[in-house]
Amino acid sequence: MADIEIVEQRPLSLIEVKESLSLHKEKFKELNFRSQKVEGYVQDFAAVDKDKAIELEKKLSEAVQKLKERHIKKIIDVMPADLNQVKTIFTGEAINLKQEELKQIVDIVNG
Repeated sequence: MADIEIVEQRPLSLIEVKESLSLHKEKFKELNFRSQKVEGYVQDFAAVDKDKAIELEKKLSEAVQKLKERHIKKIIDVMPADLNQVKTIFTGEAINLKQEELKQIVDIVNG
């Protein structure tokens, strides 16, 4: 089996995965079985378009500077409607957000 070298590792939002799959599909004309499954999932669950995702990413990173890139991507994927959904996203994470920061996240996502 060939050795695989990981060149870069970074979090992707569902919309970025969708875009990447589209580019791959254009280049190779079709997707393999696993990529087709991922494409179906992304079609069903990607909640926003690319422009909205970029806008949300910028607003969230400016408003709550404690958030890491992976947190922001997950917020954009889930699009939490209330504080409980935001808290669920951060379950198991080593990040301490104040109630006002959680509310800011909800306001930005739903604004």
